[in-house]
Amino acid sequence: MSPSPTATPHGPPRRRPEWAGRNYTLLTGAAVITNLGSHGALIAAAFAVLEAGGSGGDVGLVAAARTLPLVLFLLVGGALADRLPRHRVMVAANALNCLSQAVFAVLVLAGDPQLWQMMLLTALCGTGTAFFNPAAEGMLLSSVSGEHSNRAFALFRMAMNGAGIGGAALGGAMIAAIGPGWVLAVDAAAFALAGLLRAFLQVDHVAGRAPGGGLLADLREGWVEVRTRPWLWSIVLQFSVVVAVVGAAEAVYGPLVARDSLGGPAPWGVALACFGAGTIAGALLMMVWKPRRLLLVGTLCVFPLALPSAGLAVPLPVWGLCAVMFVSGAAIEVFGVNWMTAMHQEIPEEKFSRVSAYDWFGSVSMLPLATALAGPAETAFGRATALWGCAALVVVGTAAVLFVPDVRRLTRKPPPVRSAALTPAPAAPDAARGSAAGVS
Repeated sequence: MSPSPTATPHGPPRRRPEWAGRNYTLLTGAAVITNLGSHGALIAAAFAVLEAGGSGGDVGLVAAARTLPLVLFLLVGGALADRLPRHRVMVAANALNCLSQAVFAVLVLAGDPQLWQMMLLTALCGTGTAFFNPAAEGMLLSSVSGEHSNRAFALFRMAMNGAGIGGAALGGAMIAAIGPGWVLAVDAAAFALAGLLRAFLQVDHVAGRAPGGGLLADLREGWVEVRTRPWLWSIVLQFSVVVAVVGAAEAVYGPLVARDSLGGPAPWGVALACFGAGTIAGALLMMVWKPRRLLLVGTLCVFPLALPSAGLAVPLPVWGLCAVMFVSGAAIEVFGVNWMTAMHQEIPEEKFSRVSAYDWFGSVSMLPLATALAGPAETAFGRATALWGCAALVVVGTAAVLFVPDVRRLTRKPPPVRSAALTPAPAAPDAARGSAAGVS
């Protein structure tokens, strides 16, 4: 959706819009590369465990090994990203991801990888992600001007989600053709290339960090930013529940419903693809729509996240499930763009990464517990009741947030008057992440 090239007074036509500066272009390109590799690698890791003789429980252990470091290190990663140059944190994290995935690939290609080895390497990859995400989100927020933030965030998320869909499809085909080891090797190469691109990010426009009082002091400052903004902590709390129950429904109950009622894994894969298509549709909408009440509109768009759980509880036929997945994907993307715009508008630039880390931490902290309890909940209450419970928690938690006055009242601010349209974005106004979908 880039505009047509426009002539400039002193050179050839531009091939990208004014607001897509060097840093934004590098960040978007690197995110596309890593999402293409990582989404295929997630599938490859599961098949590597199975081909090594592991069980479904072993696949779960390897997946948990990736999630646990996120909970443990996200806050530390956010504090470091606001203390050190963010691009260096990103490159170091990419280097760790590259190394861990390369060793994982070698073990799989050599044959007979041990479960503990796969868990360790996956945990190292998750650790890299924990340090990378807050730094990347802070860098993205600082690379965009307020005037163009809505469109820039929508395009970034659309590119990232599109790459994720393509990466999963390409990874599945590659696993069938050449095996999971080579897909893991491709992911390692993708991290290396993305890290190289991120090494060229410009940070001259970012004000130097004043000496702080230590890591704990930095974390306390980030927490103050969160707790003194009711709109912020209430939505982070809301998403700690929403992400947990939606994740449990899709990761645990979705495959079981597909096996028992939809005809196998293929229809469930189509439904997930429809969710991805919905996120792209939502991003396209946000390229042109700038709602005035950012968080009110965004929060109303969280309600449709209850639809997939309800659809699985019925269960709906495949076409009906695909429809609700598409709607929920589009809706959560509208929330995501408005959320990032509000963060960009309200959080001081020097605290972007710490606040983002608290946001990420809130979003993922309850996910391991929810997925672990999904099986016992099914045994105790039945699958349909458990799924209706997931849907109800989304609705109740989202409705509760609407009682917070700041959520209803926070409005989009007019862009500051600037003398030059094409310069790196300055620090955000002192007056302000992320969503369930992350930056890769």
